[in-house]
Amino acid sequence: MPAKVFEIKEDVNLFFAAQKLRNYSEEEQYTTVSGETISLVSEIMDLKVGGDVISGIFSRDFIRSRVYKRKIVETPVTEESPFWIKKFNDRFFLIVLAPSTARGLKKLLTNYVANKISRVLFIKPNIILEVEIPHERLKALHESNPQATKLIWFDNVDIPGVEKLCLAGSDLADTSLYQEYLKHGKIWYVVFEVQRRGIVIGVTRNCVVTLFSKSSIEEFVNYVMEEILPLIR
Repeated sequence: MPAKVFEIKEDVNLFFAAQKLRNYSEEEQYTTVSGETISLVSEIMDLKVGGDVISGIFSRDFIRSRVYKRKIVETPVTEESPFWIKKFNDRFFLIVLAPSTARGLKKLLTNYVANKISRVLFIKPNIILEVEIPHERLKALHESNPQATKLIWFDNVDIPGVEKLCLAGSDLADTSLYQEYLKHGKIWYVVFEVQRRGIVIGVTRNCVVTLFSKSSIEEFVNYVMEEILPLIR
């Protein structure tokens, strides 16, 4: 269950934002290879406003193509991406949960939803942007409880011919390899157990948060709001 966090770079009036989102609907006509015309709809559903949070589901129809007996078969499919707009310390963040049907396109689809919501709220893109968790904060997160860490990826590696380095195992902060890798790269991705919540989480520097344990969506998103948003630069 991956989610991606973005920042809204303008102030948001939650009441007026909810009105705009509630009224959003787009429809396009698609003609299949067989000549059939299908209406594809993008819309926002189940919108709720509570306190300093707006939540809803971004629904989008698209055509999935596959080959069956040497012929192209086109099937309409609906994706649903839950999202939340959260005010935190006078900043506004957008959290988008990738749909379960997304498979390898999760990053593209969360970015697509962010760009669409930017256009709905502000009539233009580039208002909702990617965020960053500094390497130093990921480092501190790991070193605060190294026994809970399962995996660390390093990027920006200065060793010729090496793009990324990986360490897996317990007590990583105590190993000479961990200290050596810190000299040559920055932490890009860390997977660790949040022991007080009983879940395993993966976090990248550009704030893609992946849940690897059984948990409800509500519990996962609450964790992101309470524990991940404070880490963002």
